Amino acid sequence: MADGGQAAQEPVSIEKPPLVRFEAVTKRFGSVVAVETLSLDIKHGEFFALLGPSGCGKTTLLRTLAGFEAPTQGRILLDGEDIVPVQPHRRPVNMMFQSYALFPHLSVEGNIGFGLRQENVARAEIADRIAEMLVLVRLQGFGGRRIDQLSGGQRQRVALARALIKRPRVLLLDEPLAALDKKLRAETQFELMELQRKLGTTFVIVTHDQEEAMIIADRIAVMDRGRLMQVAAPAEIYERPNSRWVAGFIGETTMIEGRLGSDSNIESVLGRMRVAGSSNARSGDKVWLALRPEKISMTAERPNEGLNAVAGTVSEIGYRGDMSVYKILLSDRSVMKVALTNVSARGETPFSLHDLVWLSWPPEAGVVLTE
Repeated sequence: MADGGQAAQEPVSIEKPPLVRFEAVTKRFGSVVAVETLSLDIKHGEFFALLGPSGCGKTTLLRTLAGFEAPTQGRILLDGEDIVPVQPHRRPVNMMFQSYALFPHLSVEGNIGFGLRQENVARAEIADRIAEMLVLVRLQGFGGRRIDQLSGGQRQRVALARALIKRPRVLLLDEPLAALDKKLRAETQFELMELQRKLGTTFVIVTHDQEEAMIIADRIAVMDRGRLMQVAAPAEIYERPNSRWVAGFIGETTMIEGRLGSDSNIESVLGRMRVAGSSNARSGDKVWLALRPEKISMTAERPNEGLNAVAGTVSEIGYRGDMSVYKILLSDRSVMKVALTNVSARGETPFSLHDLVWLSWPPEAGVVLTE
């Protein structure tokens, strides 16, 4: 007990200010608005992804942080300091480009240590830090090789080591895995995650690959036409998208349009849909029920009364190895997608084209969207 008989209070946890803050940043190229009044915080030690379709402004935003583009309006703060007036080479930020931009006339060691030599760092320190980087990216013994003697994955590691050797506060990655084949890309994603955790450096990656962002990022900013659509952890964006656009961009989804009833369920042309959870819609408002393909069950018989259920006909089947995706034609001529795991050793699917089936899902499986 504290003095006066009062219980000792627990210390109050104060959240650390963000490492990077965009404050109402706008970037125009003539009459084209690439980034529009965007505000965003990125935390210390975070692996952060800027995700969106081509032309959404994600690379432009990354380049304003690097200093290669100046914002038309707004401020960019790094640890509370406005870095907009600071020249790119003086910012504690480094960028790894999609093309890697390696020097073919230099060896691996020459490429990795290039930035330090430009800053006239002592030769012995350069050698030590190159050796440290080669171990970090698992290229020991490759220091003397020419760039044209390396595989695509090895070149990617050289570019990564060159970006990290100056020990930046923030590492910017512009589509760094785009040139890799699918298998190597998947392996490198986990290597990047391991490296980021080991260093504790803030990584900001630009990608248009939804699956990649979901795997590697602590948080994702989904962008469209220069605006932030949603900023959240991957699971929240996937399970609780805040709009039809985000739900449709992240993964696959089926939208059922209807009106919110007085009982907080949805009245649609497919029938009454029971939902769980609340939305900001009011009775009578137009809403959409977003359903992921893997949340839906498919049976030959009508399911029990506790589930939402609609009947349809199998119109297409897509075999993907571990699962099959079915397109089901419904009575209103709309289509729902269902993803089922393949369990047959022979790869046989449990349903065939033109089968009559029932689709069902529990009330908590869908997300009610109002925009």
